[in-house]
Amino acid sequence: MPDDADLRPSDRPTGGTPARTTGDDTAAGDRGGRYLTSPWLLALAFAVVHAKLVHEAIIWQNTIFGDVTLYEWWARYGLDHGQWPVLDYDWVYPVGALLPVGLPALLSDDVLGYEIVWVALVVALNALATVLLVRSTPRGALGAWWWLLFLLALGPIFLGRLDGVIAPLILVALVVARRHPRVAVAVATLGAWIKIAPGAVVVAVAATRRDLRDLLRAVVVPGAVVSLVVVGLALFGGAGSRALSVFGEQGDRTLQAESVFGTWFSVARLWDPTVVIDYNDEIFTYEFTGDAARAVADLLDWLLIVAVVAVAAVTWWAARRHPARTYELVLLSAAALLVALIVFNKVGSPQFIAWIGPPVAVALAAVPAGRPLRWWWPPALGMVLAAYATYLVYPVAYGPFLEGQPWMVAVEALRNLALVVLMLGALWRIVRVGASKAPEPVRSA
Repeated sequence: MPDDADLRPSDRPTGGTPARTTGDDTAAGDRGGRYLTSPWLLALAFAVVHAKLVHEAIIWQNTIFGDVTLYEWWARYGLDHGQWPVLDYDWVYPVGALLPVGLPALLSDDVLGYEIVWVALVVALNALATVLLVRSTPRGALGAWWWLLFLLALGPIFLGRLDGVIAPLILVALVVARRHPRVAVAVATLGAWIKIAPGAVVVAVAATRRDLRDLLRAVVVPGAVVSLVVVGLALFGGAGSRALSVFGEQGDRTLQAESVFGTWFSVARLWDPTVVIDYNDEIFTYEFTGDAARAVADLLDWLLIVAVVAVAAVTWWAARRHPARTYELVLLSAAALLVALIVFNKVGSPQFIAWIGPPVAVALAAVPAGRPLRWWWPPALGMVLAAYATYLVYPVAYGPFLEGQPWMVAVEALRNLALVVLMLGALWRIVRVGASKAPEPVRSA
């Protein structure tokens, strides 16, 4: 199998006279490269970044760990009274979320202990994913450095949400998709039974399969096996139809305050006093009220499906024309799908941004040494800026945003615009790959 010809725009020489360098310059560059790729330096950076994020999480406390206290209550009630989410009553999360939610309760006695174990679990998963990224890709250190920068920009929100569990799973799935698509689908399917976002990787891998046999072998079988195990265990535990009830749980929600399609309502608050944000105490979030917001939220239920199908269709077309660029298309498709899951989502919680980092981290890491990275640097910068803007909105200035202070309304609007641009950019790149000349023949399996 070729070593990702797919990830390079071109291998042609650029021409011109190479710049003259001295031996000292070359030696200094080599030393700098060795320092940046040093596993010890990366480990130190990982520890420092996560220590800072944990410290921030402690400072913000309830803002970051509010959901974790709910996780602890659900798990502790299940252990003490035998009444578990999904198994005994409807839940907002898929049944697979019981695993990360329940495990810390087994290893702790109170809320503080639960929070400590929870954070340790998230950091450990991220450490394992980062190690895999470094060891399994040509430029793993580069991808790891960018991933740490992205998490630093995003701030501590992912530490206190289930998204801190699924983001490393997305990273792992995308790393292994290059050589082991069946493993990638299994990991992503497991992640999707915790929270739906990793399903984007399954769609991306499915859209790039060569034929029906390849689709069945690489996607349908591993996805079905994992799903049968998860649902089977839920049914064995007494879940009944609740094992699938999560797919209708979001139907009654309206637009969340910081959602992308809520941007117009958010900006309109600056001159229209009838645009109101209200607190939904059933799901603990702020939403826009009114018939217009409800209509947009209902429309998004369908637009999200259309967006996923559209990205998958364009990816399928591009993969048919350039099968040797399959892995590049998997990463581009995953990026487009994950951002689309935010753009067309009526929820739009800040922790969702953690989903979109893995495709870029893996792309930067997977480009073989000596091949250009220019197609990935713009989204890499854009995602870091979007992550930092999200941090400013939540937790730094969520109060001013809810109050409609113009500067924070502008920050949130620009963040949402950046997400739309990132989604369209990924889709445009898929189209460019598909439309490029000299389609390559399908290689044998």
